[in-house]
Amino acid sequence: MSKEFIWPVRVYYEDTDHGGVVYYANYLRFMERARTEWLRALGFEQDRLIEEEGLIFAVRSVQLDYHKPARFNDCLEVSARMTRFGRASIDFEQQVRRGEELLCEGVVRLATLDAGSFRPRPTSQRLIERLNEERP
Repeated sequence: MSKEFIWPVRVYYEDTDHGGVVYYANYLRFMERARTEWLRALGFEQDRLIEEEGLIFAVRSVQLDYHKPARFNDCLEVSARMTRFGRASIDFEQQVRRGEELLCEGVVRLATLDAGSFRPRPTSQRLIERLNEERP
């Protein structure tokens, strides 16, 4: 649905276990950063969305497949591609690569919530308009 956004990530020592391999949950952190930077590249800062529109995002579901390990000091590319947005949710396909090697891939569904009540609410109209511009 949207163009693929790619964000570079270097693996730091803090991202790894004792053997120098990226701890499995840290792939989710890398993906979160890519989604945040994707949103920023579209002109939306999450703190401003909270302040101006009372809108926050929360991960509702995640499905990940791990293929190969990333290691300390690797330079990775983390992609985020929006595949669907609904009234109160946005779906992404994401990948973590080291060069041409696919290390991890997943599908992430975000819920759009009211910042005060944490209840589902419609996505911002400004964001919907901008997302529609991103469609190929």
